[in-house]
Amino acid sequence: MNALRTRTVPVALGARSYDIEIGAGLLPEAGAHLAPLFRRPRTVIVSDETVAALHLETLRAGLARAGIESEAIVVPAGEKSKSWPVLERVVEALLAAKVERDDTVIALGGGVIGDLAGFACAVLRRGVAFVQIPTSLLAQVDSSVGGKTGINSPLGKNLIGAFHQPCHVLIDIDVLDTLSGREFLAGYGEVVKYGLLGDAGFFDWLVEAGPRLKSGDKALRIEAVERSVAAKAGIVSRDEKEHGERALLNLGHTFGHALEAATGYSDRLLHGEGVAIGMGLAFALSARLGLCSQETPSRIAEHFAAMGLKRSLADIPGDLPGADDLLALMAQDKKVSGGVLAFILARGIGEAFVSRDVPPEAVTAVLEEALRTRSSIPSA
Repeated sequence: MNALRTRTVPVALGARSYDIEIGAGLLPEAGAHLAPLFRRPRTVIVSDETVAALHLETLRAGLARAGIESEAIVVPAGEKSKSWPVLERVVEALLAAKVERDDTVIALGGGVIGDLAGFACAVLRRGVAFVQIPTSLLAQVDSSVGGKTGINSPLGKNLIGAFHQPCHVLIDIDVLDTLSGREFLAGYGEVVKYGLLGDAGFFDWLVEAGPRLKSGDKALRIEAVERSVAAKAGIVSRDEKEHGERALLNLGHTFGHALEAATGYSDRLLHGEGVAIGMGLAFALSARLGLCSQETPSRIAEHFAAMGLKRSLADIPGDLPGADDLLALMAQDKKVSGGVLAFILARGIGEAFVSRDVPPEAVTAVLEEALRTRSSIPSA
């Protein structure tokens, strides 16, 4: 039982510091954990239709046991809710619920809800506090921590938003039991990211522990989430606004976001799947540039294959644009500065770095090779 004790990871940001609590069975006890954050015993919960059907009543009952009244705003599930119309709907609903500047809102859901609700709270009354209760593995290890909030534009992902730190993150590992296998694996791609960018030992641990994580071992899941958020918390504490080190967290995202845009932000490719494929392309680019061995991308692909995670363009159903079009989508990435796109490259597993000196022809060559490989594989 000790292995399932609640873990606490601090995010040190001065006056904006907060804790991340990780454990099992936390959702039914949410009121006891969150009551100290509320200046008055009421809150508004923002969720989506899928998550609300699974977890909203459990959360509301947990809040009620601590004397906290709640009401809910429920939006459609999916990436398309990260849009101006849905943001407007949420903000107006929060105003109609008479949310004041001293109140605290709860974001209950995956990365879409965390980003959407967080951005709504950033602009509502010039800043309202909010709590993240992430319900997907991807949100638990990535988007719920660090204060990035926002919505998408037709020109690219997350191009509209603000830094607005949560006042608390409550991670109940039990909610992962309601995820589909595909959704769990999409989040697992972000877990592996922390090993690939800065902790080779963690990657080695995941190679061994991954199958048991996938099958539901709660102690290992808690440890994987704790190690992931501790890595992110450390980076965010040192570089909150992404002026340097925090950019490493975008490993795989430049490629991945372009692939998400190319597939219309649809179920053809989940965000974590795009990141996993993107990390493979980032390591392939690193190998092409002579930065890491040719065996390194293969080792990563082997682990993804062993876990059943998408790992190449061949795993994306439907048509894809050509290399030049993908490169054009990458040029809309929010990491472009002075017209130059930053890439996260690596000298090996656990040795990622930021580069703004990548020849475009090398990127094109990697994409063309990936597309050729894709076209050579017969359709299922």
